[in-house]
Amino acid sequence: KLCPQAIWLSRSDGAGGDGASYDIGYGGLDHVLAQGQDVNILVLDTEVYSNTGGQSSKATPLGAIAQFAASGKRVSKKDLGLMETTYGYIYVAQIAMGADNAQTLKAIREAESYPGPSLVIAYAPCINHGIKGSKADKRNMGRSQHEEALAVDCGYWHLWRYDPRLAEQGKNPFQLDSKEPNWDKFKDYLMGEVRFSSLKKAFPDKADELFDETEKSAKRRYMAYVRKSKEDWSEII
Repeated sequence: KLCPQAIWLSRSDGAGGDGASYDIGYGGLDHVLAQGQDVNILVLDTEVYSNTGGQSSKATPLGAIAQFAASGKRVSKKDLGLMETTYGYIYVAQIAMGADNAQTLKAIREAESYPGPSLVIAYAPCINHGIKGSKADKRNMGRSQHEEALAVDCGYWHLWRYDPRLAEQGKNPFQLDSKEPNWDKFKDYLMGEVRFSSLKKAFPDKADELFDETEKSAKRRYMAYVRKSKEDWSEII
């Protein structure tokens, strides 16, 4: 039996982290959310199976090197959040605390107050990303909040909320909180993480082409969010 207002803190390991939530355990996650019960689920998205060796999963982005994707992942990351919005009665949000504290707090408060299933997906920089950089940009694992801000600024990660209560008022339930990304910074962001920069060293001929596809994938996702944020729900009551 599901307890009202239960919180499942989804850690970054095979027992129930982003790997399981996006990948091998997705069926269970989806089943719990689809029941319509008042549960709140937080997924810390590290984009790999962190605690079991850094294996690639459906959460891993296109172009990143991980276990079982030694030459870079060749397919795009699964959009878990957008998939769950299709039910229409699940509160869903994507957050990054280091990029926008206010949006993070607002999403968590909305999820907690929503009388139904809620899913909040938080970007979580991980040691498997190999965060590095120059002394000038100060990128390292000790400044993971800064890494989150950079990810949102360049368009690598996007902030948004889907609140079914707005649809009941004839308003668009999808709210895009990210500003227009600075796409010029996208590839510099990738090069600040070993999971991408090592691809450039190992496969220089393929890396540029793959990174172009990584950026295109991020742009397609962002434009999909922009389109959803402009939908007219005034006549859908």
